[in-house]
Amino acid sequence: MKKILGIIIIGITLFGCKEKTSEKKEIQKKVEFNQNLADELKKMAEIDQIAAYIPQGKYKELTSEQWNSFKDSVFTTHQKRLKEIFDKYGFVGFDLAGEEGSQNFWLMVQHSDHNPNFQKEVLEKMKVQVEKQNAEPSNYGLLVDRVNLNTGKPQIYGTQVDYNFDIAQAFPKNLADSANVNERRKSIGLEPIEEYLNQMTLMNFEMNKKFYLEKGITEPKLYKVE
Repeated sequence: MKKILGIIIIGITLFGCKEKTSEKKEIQKKVEFNQNLADELKKMAEIDQIAAYIPQGKYKELTSEQWNSFKDSVFTTHQKRLKEIFDKYGFVGFDLAGEEGSQNFWLMVQHSDHNPNFQKEVLEKMKVQVEKQNAEPSNYGLLVDRVNLNTGKPQIYGTQVDYNFDIAQAFPKNLADSANVNERRKSIGLEPIEEYLNQMTLMNFEMNKKFYLEKGITEPKLYKVE
């Protein structure tokens, strides 16, 4: 009788432990939206976009050396803050800072090319959030390509491009298995690579129109889209 009673008590104890563990996991899953973080990331991203683009407004007055110094300062300073945020929260998902906040965090990680190890760390945590539908799959693909190229590997989705300035046309940097790239792109919600390259080609042409016109190139060379 005592033996049976002992088994029942152990069973109740174990069940109680399982309940507590389950409750603990449930608490860990719940993430409270952080408006202050979302606001901070938005302000940071605004400056990031200034540095990532060609000089505009007052920045046109800077010399090339001053402009490059400004860009390096922005990306380096932001990466340090992003590391603090990452160490505290992991990858910033939709639940923590909304879709815009998550996008802004990812965007600035994209521009942390001076620290590919940090980008790789973020990528691993981002994958988990993508699988939970708590982060954007297409953004994940862009970061995969960025990390691969920054660590000497070919890109997977063809999102990172270079330009042939002799014909005004974008082309993907080192790309693995180009024949099947559109299948991979489709799996994460990206358009066919020909459409993407045409978008990048047109953007580059508009940004460098004066240069191209001086070379006698009046329009960019686009890819055939099926």
